[in-house]
Amino acid sequence: MSGFASLSRKVVRIPLRAIPRGTVLPVLSGPLRGARWVVGAGTHGCWLGTYEPLTRRWISALLSRGDVAYDVGANVGFFTLLASRIVGKGGAVVAFEPFPANVRALRRHVDLNRAGNVTIVEAAVSDRAGLARFEPAGNPAMGGLAEGGALEVETVALDKLLRERGLPKPNLLKIDVEGAEAQVLQGGIRCLEEAHPAIVLSAHGWQRFEECGTLLASVGYEQEVVKDGAEDGDYLVIARSRKA
Repeated sequence: MSGFASLSRKVVRIPLRAIPRGTVLPVLSGPLRGARWVVGAGTHGCWLGTYEPLTRRWISALLSRGDVAYDVGANVGFFTLLASRIVGKGGAVVAFEPFPANVRALRRHVDLNRAGNVTIVEAAVSDRAGLARFEPAGNPAMGGLAEGGALEVETVALDKLLRERGLPKPNLLKIDVEGAEAQVLQGGIRCLEEAHPAIVLSAHGWQRFEECGTLLASVGYEQEVVKDGAEDGDYLVIARSRKA
């Protein structure tokens, strides 16, 4: 039995609540198996390797070595690390996250895994550059832009960012921003029309789902709903440009 397999068996026998927050463990399964993860930074499913299997599967299917991925709403970095591993040294990942506590955890995970192909942008992606209010939640994955939010954060728009900072154009956009999905797309229309990235989109609620669908259709994207929101109101949409 390998040392990794032996460690995995020992770890899964421990009650999860008994593992101290801040402990660094290897991800036990899935495409991030072996990556280093800080316990307590996200749900236990992250280091167990069971976190959001549907999103994980689609990102793995749509990204290739050498590609560029934008992780919009990177949270603490699970999908950032996944994209980093897939695209390899010849590719690049740009991770966008506005919430300071999440950014600290994101940077720690990038450093622990020596993910040198990752660039972190400490800002919320929206339809314009500037400042906005952000409301944290009890679950660090659930905070989002909101009028009257407790924090002020920087916002960026993808088209302006691409034009002014010279970032590489994305092959894939993963968007999970707790209600600001349409604003992300509106601020990146030129990017969608010129780069034709595939999109893995979490739409929170029927209204946002409809808004995003209308906007994507207007720029020539075909959409597939792979999770319909019937259970919790959250839709997972895979969108591809007909021009790609």
